Amino acid sequence: MSLSLPIIEPDAPQPQAPQTTGASKGNYAFVSLGCPKNLVDSEKMLGTLALDGYTLVADPAKSDFVIVNTCGFIDSSRQESKSVIQEMLDLKKSGQTKGVIVAGCLPERMEEGGLLSEMPDIDHVVGVFGRDEISKVADRLVGGVTEQRELFRPAPIKALDDRARLRITPQHFAYLKISEGCDRTCTFCSIPMMRGKHVTKPIEMVVEEAKELAADGVKELIIVAQDTTYYGLDLYGEVRLVELLRQLEQVKGIEWIRLMYLYPVHFNDELIDVIVGSPKILPYLDMPLQHINSKVLKRMQRRVNAEQTRELVGKLRDRVSNLVLRTTFIAGFPGETDEQFEELRDFVIDTRFERMGVFTYSVEPGTPATKLDGHLPEDVKEARRDELMAMQQKIAFEHAESLVGYELDVLIDDQSTDDDNIYVGRSFADAPEIDGNVYVSGQDLEIGSMVPVEIVRREDYDLVGVAPEHVIID
Repeated sequence: MSLSLPIIEPDAPQPQAPQTTGASKGNYAFVSLGCPKNLVDSEKMLGTLALDGYTLVADPAKSDFVIVNTCGFIDSSRQESKSVIQEMLDLKKSGQTKGVIVAGCLPERMEEGGLLSEMPDIDHVVGVFGRDEISKVADRLVGGVTEQRELFRPAPIKALDDRARLRITPQHFAYLKISEGCDRTCTFCSIPMMRGKHVTKPIEMVVEEAKELAADGVKELIIVAQDTTYYGLDLYGEVRLVELLRQLEQVKGIEWIRLMYLYPVHFNDELIDVIVGSPKILPYLDMPLQHINSKVLKRMQRRVNAEQTRELVGKLRDRVSNLVLRTTFIAGFPGETDEQFEELRDFVIDTRFERMGVFTYSVEPGTPATKLDGHLPEDVKEARRDELMAMQQKIAFEHAESLVGYELDVLIDDQSTDDDNIYVGRSFADAPEIDGNVYVSGQDLEIGSMVPVEIVRREDYDLVGVAPEHVIID
């Protein structure tokens, strides 16, 4: 699911990314689009610009230039990115900002020359792996340099350092990217074209970043990667996610560790043991499965079959107490028959995923799936997606209803703008920006605090609860 952030200005910069004491080199606004992995790149660019003397402002119409960090994953994401870029170019045309820099996955997806050819009014383009040189690009823009408008760098052989970020998430949670790129060759996916091969961030670097985040007030670490369970294989010759998690558990100040983007392969018993035995790793597992039929999975080149998938899901259900399982599926993959879709539908009904998303198959130029036979009409793909999501809505509502009457610890994210005694938070079962919220009635609750909340009712995908007055779990 795409995470789309508006024009951003953080409440306060991190101590690790201080503003310089000299005169500002210029004011800029920033727009971040795409997934949490892209958000980490945005925060790193913000930290780099802050250290180099640039000042972030909230209003692009009051900026010297605007940076748009884009998503290029599927066609709808690319269209959203281009729409935002055009909005910023319109501001430039009207004289409300002087320049527009476009960074991230969209330029990388379109390769050198592609985006500037389509949108020539863009001033500078920066590929995914040019992010650490964003200040140099800003200097060129502010200095009026009009040649060499593109900066692309090859995918690194060593992981980029994400420390010294200027975070735009609330102070109490942060995304922790443990690797870059992907070695999977899923036939529908364009990520390896944009992000390169899998590169593991060394354990000691990840732990140091976690300590930095904890020192800045982070209580919830959200572990992200293109393929989390692959972690370590390229660097150490074996998967090392278990060892990493054991070390992250020791970081003082961290209370929740949430695992995202867990590929079924390498999800072994040792990893389950760590999850089951940990007081910090949440029983919330994000594991994109994409399909259940073995023939479709083979055409997708997922390297896992139906029997293995069912066995893993069953083992997780048996062993992980209070498990909340999130997954995604693709409806209408080339060649998907009515019978294969029926198998997927039955699997959804039987498994009862607490959280689930469905995408229609999207033709991505350059991916092997474009050459497969049996491409389905859009109306068939959309009908299958809608059928799955209608079933899932019923399952999700029933799961939410099952929590009514229980007390859950809720991490308070924000306060309502309409009522001082209403707060917005999340339970262990809710990842930010993806899942629902818990609306809490209470008094004098602190943002970032962990509060015991009695759940009193469901409102669509959200929960409503009451917090005991002045009771806060530290």
